[in-house]
Amino acid sequence: MLMASKKTNKTHLSWNDPAFRSIIYQIAVLGIVAYVAWYLVSNTMHNLSIRNITTGFDFLDGEAGFAIGESSIAYSPADTYKRAILVGIVNTLQVSAMGIILSTLLGTIIGVARLSTNWLVARLATVYIEAIRNVPLLIQLFFWYALITESLPGPRQALNPVDGVFLSNRGLKFPALQGDSLSWILYGLLLAVLGTFAFYYWSRKRQEKTGKTFPVFRSGLFMMLAFPLIAYFLGGASLALEYPVLRGFNFTGGLSISPELSALLAGLVIYTSAFVAEIVRSGIQSIGSGQWEAASSIGLGKGKVLRLVILPQALRVMIPPMTSTYLNLTKNSSLAVAIGYPDIVSVVNTTLNQTGQAIEGVIIIMAAYLTVSLSISVFMNWYNRHIALVER
Repeated sequence: MLMASKKTNKTHLSWNDPAFRSIIYQIAVLGIVAYVAWYLVSNTMHNLSIRNITTGFDFLDGEAGFAIGESSIAYSPADTYKRAILVGIVNTLQVSAMGIILSTLLGTIIGVARLSTNWLVARLATVYIEAIRNVPLLIQLFFWYALITESLPGPRQALNPVDGVFLSNRGLKFPALQGDSLSWILYGLLLAVLGTFAFYYWSRKRQEKTGKTFPVFRSGLFMMLAFPLIAYFLGGASLALEYPVLRGFNFTGGLSISPELSALLAGLVIYTSAFVAEIVRSGIQSIGSGQWEAASSIGLGKGKVLRLVILPQALRVMIPPMTSTYLNLTKNSSLAVAIGYPDIVSVVNTTLNQTGQAIEGVIIIMAAYLTVSLSISVFMNWYNRHIALVER
């Protein structure tokens, strides 16, 4: 028995053992990767020392000294590079979030339209998808930017489609709410959104146990109206509408969307919506025709069948490719530098041109996009698991 045991151990460490070979291969690959990483780092540090180029991120605490044309948070040229980079990250997150929401809505509408029984609607949706998907995004960005800056009139001749709203080559200007109650209203709206999600989760659990439904939509709508109204009075009922006014060569007051943001958002939304439309179409077509027939047999109209029966099932097919589409939109936002929108890439490029910290700048850009992309991926994977079918 002892000899047999020794023989077994000897065979376990033999090259003929697949498990032993796999360990050796993994150690060899890890060693090669470690050597390549060491060589690249040491070679880079050697070249930097020869050229007397300092390394590190201490430059982030220095004064930036350059202006940023568009910022959602307070910023001035006297702020640090760290603050400037934060502005670029916020701008990237802002355009990515708006792009994801708008492209999802537009893409869903076009995807459903492509399956319409109306020949004209279906053909128009097909032409839209095929044309948009086959034109490079950068070309589309240039088109929208040129259309806004070259075709629209100046501020003095700005288009005024609605009272208080002005459209010119300086962007879109519209009224803005001002007052002490504004922050209270925003908190009330946030509370209403959270309450709606809580009611939705509770109603699902209740329906699974008792079979009884709860009017989540009407309850959510009531909270969306009631909570901000209550917050308005709690904040002192101080709220006013500030209209944009033409002064000199541009408008002052109100809110504005710059031509760069408008062109970037239009390009990203229109381009990405074509891909979303195909995902929605394929997801709907993956559901068997028997589901349509069964839902129609109990008296549901086509709209309710699509909304209550087909789309919830199609989501399980749509979420994985939709995740990749959202990630592509976020990374495609880096093309903003081509039309002058100050995203993270644009701000970091200006920073490294002034400081010479090219390697650190590239690392910051990589880390920013990696963090955002992984966050989107984690959320979408969680949602995918949440709606997945669970076998009993």
